[in-house]
Amino acid sequence: MAAILQSLPRTVISGVVLSVLVFLLIGDTSYDMLFWQFLFRWLHVLSGVMWIGLLWYFNFVQIPNMPNIPDDQKPAIGKVIAPAALFWFRWGAMATIITGLILAMISGYLIEAITLSGNGTIIGIGMWLGTIMWFNVWFVIWPNQKKALGIVEADADTKAKAARTAMLFSRTNTLLSIPMLFCMVAQQNFV
Repeated sequence: MAAILQSLPRTVISGVVLSVLVFLLIGDTSYDMLFWQFLFRWLHVLSGVMWIGLLWYFNFVQIPNMPNIPDDQKPAIGKVIAPAALFWFRWGAMATIITGLILAMISGYLIEAITLSGNGTIIGIGMWLGTIMWFNVWFVIWPNQKKALGIVEADADTKAKAARTAMLFSRTNTLLSIPMLFCMVAQQNFV
């Protein structure tokens, strides 16, 4: 067991294997539309947990505690931890939006959700909030974080401005994540 848990790839693969075993124990192996809806809902939730979990890590843990970290230790955050977390943050956002759109399409509510009509209004609001958040990740937060972390060349003033912009848009996404998650849950409970 220690050999599995000491390796992140082995741990993740083991989690997937256990999920497959649970699926096989359920006994329903008919690969109909309900199966594909389930699969993409599971992938959507899995990637969403990665994305929003890291968003909340940045906003509840890393950003508030940066002033408490001694200056000589800050490079470890800026050069190692933050870039790695931002990689998974970006791709978690991408996987979440793609699996969400596929789920909406195969479940038959994509057009109603996009147009905020009929039974798609609540989930549509959540999808639009998620889309704004995805846009912020890829086109505002990440480009500014590259400057702030020195991944791309920038002077000290530009780095400071970029760090502030990235933080404000990250806080915007934290704000939007709360009603977005509300809409995702409300869709299944109020429609």
